[in-house]
Amino acid sequence: MPGRVLPGARLLRACLVTERPTSTPRIAADTSPGGVGAARGNREARRALLQRRIRLVVTFTIAYNVIEAAVALSAGAASSSAALIGFGLDSIIEVLSAAAVAWQFTRKDPERWEKPTLRVIAIAFFALAAYVTISSVLALTSGSDVEHSTVGIVLAAVSVVLMPFLSLIERRTGRELGSATAVADSKQTLICTYLSAAVLLGLVLNSLFGLAWADAVAGLVIAAFAVREGIEAWKGDACATSVGMLLEDDHDHDHDHDHDHDH
Repeated sequence: MPGRVLPGARLLRACLVTERPTSTPRIAADTSPGGVGAARGNREARRALLQRRIRLVVTFTIAYNVIEAAVALSAGAASSSAALIGFGLDSIIEVLSAAAVAWQFTRKDPERWEKPTLRVIAIAFFALAAYVTISSVLALTSGSDVEHSTVGIVLAAVSVVLMPFLSLIERRTGRELGSATAVADSKQTLICTYLSAAVLLGLVLNSLFGLAWADAVAGLVIAAFAVREGIEAWKGDACATSVGMLLEDDHDHDHDHDHDHDH
């Protein structure tokens, strides 16, 4: 029917964050066998590039978080900081989430593994929220003193600067690829940024003014965000269908329409 917008096209425009100038003239698609084959080849090449980019991002995230976990746990034990210990355990959860995404994109057909990988990420969110909540409540009720930690402050500051860039790259790539797991993992990386900022603020306030409860209160706020993101990951994402699958579905629909018209 003239003027009808295909469901795949609507979903594609909702998921992708690219914009097309309104003044750009509409170019008729090349429906010849060679043109269709070239377009499909370009889609496959773009999809492969995006998948490699995600693998690189999660590989770097895993390596950084392993180092971050070791340093944070050591500094936390030395300074009796519940925030730093929780920060280190959060890094371990980050490794689990990134490893799940890396594993998915080593599969021949990553789209088939979207749902189980999302469940792993959701469980990681819930585990993070549970631990941060428990550690924050214990820190508030115990009233224990926390020693100054230069190593902890530097580590948290580096994470505050680095993590948003990793999250942004993975989120944009995941949206273009249509990967709900990559987008969910990027959100967890962003929560790690918030947690890093909370830990940094708490350590600085404790060092300057002796306010040992500051990071614990901020941790409770982070836990609430983690629960929300965990619920979203468990339910799945509206952009979980890959770009290639959407385009192929639209192409198949057009092919069927032309076939019916010929008859």
